[in-house]
Amino acid sequence: MKIFIDPPNSLVLFDLVERFGHEPLSTMAAIQERVDNLEVDMPPMNVTLDDVVKGLKYAGIEVPSGVRGRLALWGPLIEEADAAIVMEDCPYSFGCVGCERSNLMVKYLIHRRGIPTLMVKYPETDEEAVNFVAQAKEWMEGLK
Repeated sequence: MKIFIDPPNSLVLFDLVERFGHEPLSTMAAIQERVDNLEVDMPPMNVTLDDVVKGLKYAGIEVPSGVRGRLALWGPLIEEADAAIVMEDCPYSFGCVGCERSNLMVKYLIHRRGIPTLMVKYPETDEEAVNFVAQAKEWMEGLK
């Protein structure tokens, strides 16, 4: 199954989903497509007109451009996803968690899709981390 991970650039969640036999949908893959695409002349200026239009599908023109830009990447991934894992209350060093408006829109889009979603709190201790991995494993096994 294809599982959208949030934060979408979390290597920890990416690895976890992949280890349990699913395909993680993440920012890294979406950005690689744009950087490898010959239409993009100057990475990191890797925004095309199509990206702007895609972003407007998920957020109106009055929404800050950074939010629309993120949603241009993440929106299609959410539409493609069969399920999602959302990590809440993450520290700023754990993926892209600095833009609260983007985070709210991602959660809204996932909720609107109605796909199975595992909502978990960021583990603060070793015991919580072990419990999170066990919970995620059990949840992903139940998706098959």
